[in-house]
Amino acid sequence: MAEGPPPGRVLWVNGPFGGGKTQTAYELRRRLPGSVVCDPEHPGFGLHRMLPPELRGDFRDLAAWRQGVVEVLDLVLTRRGGVVIAPMTVTDPGHFAQTVGRLRERGHDVRHFALLADRATVLRRLRERGVPEALRNITARRPGPRRESWAVSRLDHCLERLREPEFAEHLWTDRLTVPETADRIAAAAGLRLRPNTDGPLRTRLRQAGVGLRHLRFD
Repeated sequence: MAEGPPPGRVLWVNGPFGGGKTQTAYELRRRLPGSVVCDPEHPGFGLHRMLPPELRGDFRDLAAWRQGVVEVLDLVLTRRGGVVIAPMTVTDPGHFAQTVGRLRERGHDVRHFALLADRATVLRRLRERGVPEALRNITARRPGPRRESWAVSRLDHCLERLREPEFAEHLWTDRLTVPETADRIAAAAGLRLRPNTDGPLRTRLRQAGVGLRHLRFD
């Protein structure tokens, strides 16, 4: 009898907008052989674009998004196995139950981490994330005002909600670099990462690339 894929595990990286979820997710993937990033924002923005502007709101409120995320992650875990990294902000307990909770109900090992930081730290990261600091002096670009102002308007709500016990495990990142944050998550999940041998310049350039690939213009 043919063996199926190895058992899968989800690392769900939660946190406020601008809290470092995407950078941490790709750092984990870089140093964890066989892992894959499955970003729940992608189907969310697809649903967002399907709607006329006057009907666009928070795609997390759409049942189609929550159901779709569970189905896709379940498919990857069932057929591929390995470690699946999902960077996504979820602050509503009902939405959390219908995504992370349902994956657990299906028997999947889901480790959830909420990246937290002081408000000033997150605001600084928001200012820098549109075009990372390493490229700003070259491009002179600044983040799109609509998306960043929306993120700032939700910041206090996110930080307050994500401190609640149901959103544990909490990881405070004010004094942690992205590689150090990835180290903490891997250690808590019982995973072994490849050593981080990159120097500061290479790290900044790599993170700049991740930031540019994830710019949103709508």
